[in-house]
Order: sequence, then C-alpha cells, then structure tokens
Amino acid sequence: MFKKLSIPLLSLLLILTGTKATLAETVMEKVARTGVLTLGINSELIPYSYVNDKGELDGYSMSIVNLVRQQLEKELGKPVTLETVEAKTIADRIPKLLTGEIDIACDTAFTWTRDKYVDFSVSYSITGIRLLVPKNSNLDAPESLIDKRIAVIPNSVGEKAIKLAQPKAKLVPVENIEAGLIALKEGKVDGVAGDSILLDGARQKAGLLDTKLVPQTPFASYGVACMIGQHDPTFLRLVNFSIVGFMENYLAQEKTASGIVDRWLGPNGITIVDPDVIRSFFNYTVITHEQIPPAETK
Repeated sequence: MFKKLSIPLLSLLLILTGTKATLAETVMEKVARTGVLTLGINSELIPYSYVNDKGELDGYSMSIVNLVRQQLEKELGKPVTLETVEAKTIADRIPKLLTGEIDIACDTAFTWTRDKYVDFSVSYSITGIRLLVPKNSNLDAPESLIDKRIAVIPNSVGEKAIKLAQPKAKLVPVENIEAGLIALKEGKVDGVAGDSILLDGARQKAGLLDTKLVPQTPFASYGVACMIGQHDPTFLRLVNFSIVGFMENYLAQEKTASGIVDRWLGPNGITIVDPDVIRSFFNYTVITHEQIPPAETK
C-alpha cells in the first residue's frame, strides 16, 4: 500500500522548510519580467491535459490556460510563453505554487482544506463522482455498494464521496485511475470511483469499452478550477476574467469558445457532457459576475 502526503503533513513540512506562503514577486510581475507563465500539469488526465498523438500537450484545461496566457499578453503588451512542470498530485502542486516554482495548476477540485493554502479560480467545468463498472454489473445506487470492492485514490474527493454514500463499501486504495482500471480488468475490484469525465477518458485510452459509468446522478458534484498562490489578487482577477469571458463567448455561440467545448466535451468530443448542463453551469457563473463586453474578450 502506498502513502499519500496529507495536507496537514504538507503544512508542517512547509513550516519546517521555511517556505513562505507569500512571495515578494506577483505572477504578473514575474511574467512581465521573464515572458514566461509556468503551469503545473498532470499529462495523463484525458481530456483535461494529456499528450496527444502528435506528442503535444493538449486538452480542455490546456485550452483554458492558453486563454489565460493570451490575456496576459494583452494586458502586459508582450509575448508570453507557456512552460510546464510535471506536478501530478495535490501534494506536488501546492508546494510548487507556494514556492513560486509554478504559477498556476488547473483541472483541480475545490476543497476547503486546499483553500487554506492556495486560491482557486472560478470553475470552468462541472463534473461528479461516479463509478466505472463492467457493463453487466448491477452496481448503481448506494445500497448496491455494500461489501463491494471499490477502487479509490486515497484522500481524494472520490474516496470521501463513496465513504459518505455507502460506509459499508470496501474501499481499495489505488495510486491513480489507471491503476484502478487495471484492478477492474483483473477482477480485483468491482468498480472504480472517480471524476466521471476523467474515468470516461481513461477507459477509452485503455480500450475498456465493455464498461459503463453509474449512477446517472453522481454521488457528489463539483467544479473543476485552477489553483494559484495566495495573496495575488491581480493574477486571480486575470484568470477569472479569462474564464468568465470564455463562458460568455460560448453562450453567445462564438466560434472559438464553442470549438473548445465541443472538441473536448461536446457530442463529438472525447467525453460527452450534456450541453444543457454546460450551458446552465456557464450561465450561472456568468450572471454571478459582471458581464464582459465582447470586445474585451477578443
């Protein structure tokens, strides 16, 4: 059994190593000085961020970060290059944000514990915790999970959701979704719990087409957002401005924004999300912020 670095332990280590929670230089100042925006990524999260057939980093989150990069170029009046640093887990990402090794990390679920250490943007996607199971499986409602072996990533939103939904389920720790799929294929677990969008992308990559996602209504729903270091309101404003502007453009059926959503989450995308759910989520986000004139998002 492997061990994950917990957030409380992370906090202690940061204190012992003398890491400062605030940096003398803001992200905007750093990018203005260097011309570089540094992104922490997990390159195995289809369809958020992954290496495509051409060997290029691609995905829905990458499209969002490129919108942020473009807005930086507009506000700073100079070219901005995107550089990436591998940071697969929360335990990797938060220290790198606090030390300034990375400026931003996306495809992350908001939690109040994480919010103690970093700031979150508005969410740019909505997803939920579901189970990937064989097509002939009768797992669905919480009561069907009693005494069933469910693969979970320790300390994840998925683990917490399954514990709440069915305390009598037998949770089997796995390092990541891919390890969970291997366990499912080998019959070591009855289902794999996780982000339904990521599960769908991973099962397609693994060729596990004789599987399905259940239940129809997720055990828990949440937004997917970007994290940045705390005490940097100027950069947070820019990130939020980029995301909300993108949502407004999508709702207005602007070609670029619609293409981003359709490519990853649309009817012909890698994973399919109900268009009505996307529009409702985007619309709610937009109306809770000041509307952005179309000219300012181009």
